[in-house]
Amino acid sequence: MRLVFSIFALAAIAAISTTEAAAQTLRGSPASVERIYQQALGHDLHFYETGAGVYRAVERGTLVRLDGNENYRTHNVSYPFALPIAEVFVNRLADQYRAACGEQMVVTSAVRPRSFRLANSVSRSVHPTGMAIDLRRPTDPTCLRWLRQTLLSLERTGVIEAVEERRPPHFHVAIFPRPYLQYVQRRTDDPVLASAVPVEPMEVSDATSYQVRPGDTLWSIAQRNGTTVDAIKSANRLSNPNIQAGQTLVIPAR
Repeated sequence: MRLVFSIFALAAIAAISTTEAAAQTLRGSPASVERIYQQALGHDLHFYETGAGVYRAVERGTLVRLDGNENYRTHNVSYPFALPIAEVFVNRLADQYRAACGEQMVVTSAVRPRSFRLANSVSRSVHPTGMAIDLRRPTDPTCLRWLRQTLLSLERTGVIEAVEERRPPHFHVAIFPRPYLQYVQRRTDDPVLASAVPVEPMEVSDATSYQVRPGDTLWSIAQRNGTTVDAIKSANRLSNPNIQAGQTLVIPAR
């Protein structure tokens, strides 16, 4: 969102101050790494050890492919998969990014199994869970400022944690599944959300989230929540009924 001030000198000072504040906030720290890691543990997310494990999760529907669209593309992503809620985040942010900047957002990393750990990654990286994505740092100053400010705004709501990395230049963004799901559920007029997470027969605002427990099946979850297996599969874009403990599902309302 662009703000217009009548006094251009004050506008310039405000823009510089905002950019510096965003950069400082997005700098990252050991505490930031720990917050993200504890979110992964609190959501009972699975840390995938190998590429084979990632592809099995894709087959189950636990992870989904980031295919790209007119608003974003992937570049040199070895495993272009993420949690469904992370895909919602990418779609929403990319739609807003292109509207503000007139160019595609670029995703440079998504799920990364532990066997594929990079030399500069931390031991408590959450990339193996699929809850984090990396975004290329824009070269255009206006786009860079917009992305910094937008990530900072989302971080303040407690739904993501973002860090601006320098080598290579990119933004590392961890999406907190349940808080972010609640955040987007309050925005029912979002066309990107409607297309990214189809919920039948109710709208997303009438849905809830459910964390799969050991022994659960789609049938038992549907029975407890007064919905159907097909509705849950549609809401979560599942191609088959296989689920695993720790997985977060969107549950349509009655």
